[in-house]
Amino acid sequence: MISETALLESPALRSGVLDRTDVLDRVKVLSLLPDGMHVTTAMVATYFEVGLEAIKSLVKDHRAELEGSGYHLLSGEPLRSFKNLSGSQSHARSMALFSRRAVLNVAMLLRDSEVARQVRVYLLDMEYLARTQPVENPVPADTATLDARIDQRITHILGRTVVPMFNALIATSGEHGHELIELRQDIENVERRLCWHHNRLGTLEGDTPDDDVRAKIKAMTWQAFEHHVAELLRRDGCVDVVVRKARTDRGIDITGRTADGRTVAVQCKNRAGRWTVPSADMQKFAGAARAIDHVDIALFVATCNFSHESEAIAKLSGVITVNRDELEAWSAGVRLKALR
Repeated sequence: MISETALLESPALRSGVLDRTDVLDRVKVLSLLPDGMHVTTAMVATYFEVGLEAIKSLVKDHRAELEGSGYHLLSGEPLRSFKNLSGSQSHARSMALFSRRAVLNVAMLLRDSEVARQVRVYLLDMEYLARTQPVENPVPADTATLDARIDQRITHILGRTVVPMFNALIATSGEHGHELIELRQDIENVERRLCWHHNRLGTLEGDTPDDDVRAKIKAMTWQAFEHHVAELLRRDGCVDVVVRKARTDRGIDITGRTADGRTVAVQCKNRAGRWTVPSADMQKFAGAARAIDHVDIALFVATCNFSHESEAIAKLSGVITVNRDELEAWSAGVRLKALR
């Protein structure tokens, strides 16, 4: 089994596991820029819970290796083009960007971070299982399985890369916005069709793909759940998404804007079992979202269901409810209708 020390010391070992970027999300949610592919130096430091200088020093010492895994520095015209696509408001003359592979590379180099250590632990465990798992009757995967994997990959690319890029273009497109919106709707239709096809294959094969999503949501703390919902908003094209750190009694946990400029406010409730959202919580959020902040889209997202009274209040006040089943579908890749 590869040891953590060997991983820290060997560039060859690190390069061999750079594709396992999914381990990052097993430890905590990695927030991405609106392009759905990159993070800044500050975002990397936040993820690993270290100072900005720690990341800058690491880049200085291992720049060539990190550039090989997706780190690059933008300036001049490439930087201006990226800002236009991503909607960045930064006035800096240069911007360092890390891909997910580069962030994983940082995790394998950063010694003084508990988050980085946890990432390495997950990574080494996955490698150990991959190397030791017995292979019985190695035959080619059947067509349905291959189709499902292809569907998942294409859906991921559409949702995390293509649609966010269209959103950024629409926000700055002016007179061509209508044509771009129509193209985005075509892409979203393909994405929804692929999600439906993947779920249908799983049902035919007797699989329950939602179980994994359900288990991950159930294991989240309320803080992790709020960040999870924020990532779903970004995935569906929202910009300026902010998870409010201050705990107030106004009931708004997340704010943001859709690509076409509509304001969004979200209340998150992480509850389990037979618990339902009571009418009092719905009244408080509806008052904050509609009477005080006057937002365009008010979302109440819960890991449970809503009481009949709270559903009635939501309909009267224009609040959109997202219950447990709808949340699981949203988390599995289905785009939320209210954000389209």
